[in-house]
Amino acid sequence: MSQLANCPNCGQLFVKSVRLICNSCYKKEEEMFETVYVFIREQKNRSATMMEICEATKVPEKAITRFIKEGRLRLADFPNLRYPCEACGNPIRKGKLCGECRGELKESLEHYNREQEFERRKQESRSVKTYFSE
Repeated sequence: MSQLANCPNCGQLFVKSVRLICNSCYKKEEEMFETVYVFIREQKNRSATMMEICEATKVPEKAITRFIKEGRLRLADFPNLRYPCEACGNPIRKGKLCGECRGELKESLEHYNREQEFERRKQESRSVKTYFSE
C-alpha cells in the first residue's frame, strides 16, 4: 500500500511504494553507482581501495558501502575493497561486524545467559519448601 512520506535524503514529499527515497534521489544514487561501477570495472582499478574509489569518483564512502551491502558490488571481484565494521569502524569484507566485535558480542551474550541461568536457579531454590517432622 502506497503512502506519502518525506525522502530521508532530501526531505521532499513523495509517494512511498517500492523505494524508500524519492525519484530524484534514486536517480542520483543510480548515477553514483554507475560512476563507481564504470571506474572499478576497468582492469587497472580492480585493486583500488575504498579511499581510492571515493577520491577518483567523488562518490561518498557511505554510498559505496550501501552498494556493497545491497549486493550490487561483489567484493570477490575486488580484492582490496573493504567497508567499515558497524561497531568499531575497522575495515571488513563480509558481514556487519569484524571478528573482534563478533567475539566480544558472543562473550557478552554468553555472560548474560550465565547470569540468567544463575538467577533462574536462585529463584527455583527459593521456591523449594522443606518440611520437617518430628
